[in-house]
Amino acid sequence: MTASATTIAARLESIAGVEQVHAQSAACMRYAVDDLAPSAVVRPANAEQVAEVVRFAVAEKLAVIPCGARTKLGIGMPPARYDIALDTTRLDQIAHYDPGDLTLSVDAGMPLAKLNAVLGEHAQFLPLLAPWYSRTTVGGTIASGVDSPLRQFYGTARDFVIGAEFVTGAGTLAKSGGRVVKNVTGYDLHKLLIGSLGTLAVITRVNFRTFPAPPAARGFVASFATAEEALRLRRRVVDSPLSPLTLDVLSPGLAQIFATRTPATPEVAVFPGESHSSNQTLLRMLGNWFSPREWHLCAGFAGTPEVLQRYERDLTQFAADSRATCTTVLDDATRPSVWGRLRESLSMLCEASPAATIFKLSLLPEQHTAAFAKLDEIAERASLPSALIARAAGTIYFGLLPEQSVEKNAENLARLASAATTIFDLAAHEGGYATIPFCPSGLKRRLNIWGTHFVSRMNLRDAHRPDFALMQRVKSAFDPNSILAPARFPGAI
Repeated sequence: MTASATTIAARLESIAGVEQVHAQSAACMRYAVDDLAPSAVVRPANAEQVAEVVRFAVAEKLAVIPCGARTKLGIGMPPARYDIALDTTRLDQIAHYDPGDLTLSVDAGMPLAKLNAVLGEHAQFLPLLAPWYSRTTVGGTIASGVDSPLRQFYGTARDFVIGAEFVTGAGTLAKSGGRVVKNVTGYDLHKLLIGSLGTLAVITRVNFRTFPAPPAARGFVASFATAEEALRLRRRVVDSPLSPLTLDVLSPGLAQIFATRTPATPEVAVFPGESHSSNQTLLRMLGNWFSPREWHLCAGFAGTPEVLQRYERDLTQFAADSRATCTTVLDDATRPSVWGRLRESLSMLCEASPAATIFKLSLLPEQHTAAFAKLDEIAERASLPSALIARAAGTIYFGLLPEQSVEKNAENLARLASAATTIFDLAAHEGGYATIPFCPSGLKRRLNIWGTHFVSRMNLRDAHRPDFALMQRVKSAFDPNSILAPARFPGAI
């Protein structure tokens, strides 16, 4: 770094204003990534100020990490350098919204919950129901690439992001895509920003296709003695004419967390009929639907009264055929407590343990039965509590949940590292892959959270993934000076 903290702060103040720059230690620590804090925090008011901050960082060879509400800054490897935290939360306006065309252009710092509240006035919504929902921002959700239970019906952000505006690592204002669905001119460069963790560009605005809000919705929970039975019901639903909004299988460990805890993140209403006041509240505790000794299938569905009756009848019959021990249909009074927990599964796993280590495995759905058994065996061998949730599309989130932190119990770190290596190998053996979105910083110093495709953070150039060279070229094209979140993502060196 060629500039002192005082010089950095002074220059940032000339760009964004004195009140929008913080260089005090306490303020900077709130933006720390894996225990590394920036020298200064800046909150630009618009894309032009973002570009000026980035150009200043390029000139002074400073590292910048874009952030929003900071709910997902723990994703990724520790940064190699970190000088400026670029807080985008002042970019919080809806630039364009045409309810008739179902299109929307919104600044990156807009909170998701606030955005959906506006869309709800027009009976529309954006199916980005990501964890930490009431706090997370649009840009942070896109940059983190975290999905939601609604991907079963609506897909992921890749399916409804139609354009974006951003600032490259060279400080250039750029855009990709458009504001209407039929605009297909050029390459979909904005799709590269999804899940990039801010390593390619600073997202300043995102264009979406919006969706009609469900006119009425219900939930369904079926309990089973074994994972095989729960997965049998899931397969029956997938093979049927039914198209549920959500379709997830929960392990007994996650059922216990759901039954005994409530998310720390304040809750807000998402769909019509949900009984939350204008003041944010915590989710209500569940009924007795989640036994910690059983596996559970959770489905959500929406439609007219006739459609809801069809779902209730068919799901109940399918569950009985699959030997369910109990079934429950959730109405507007009870559905939010379950749907909210499904949406907040990752945040609840993080809150359940001081050293929560959450794996994301991408496997074919037909491989889940064997994968569940092997993951349970890995957890037992490590003597660690575990919990998982599996999406019908194939994604499994598996959490190892030590009761003590790795700082207080070094043995936990060794067991987590050994289990992680085994899980990476398991996924690779099955033709899939595994990563670790959330884990203690100490574990990141022992292994690479992006999996066995990457040898080590200090030796990324020796990685043997065939697309690694291409990832490096993309990084160099967007960020030629490597100032944006260096080393946090493969290729972001």
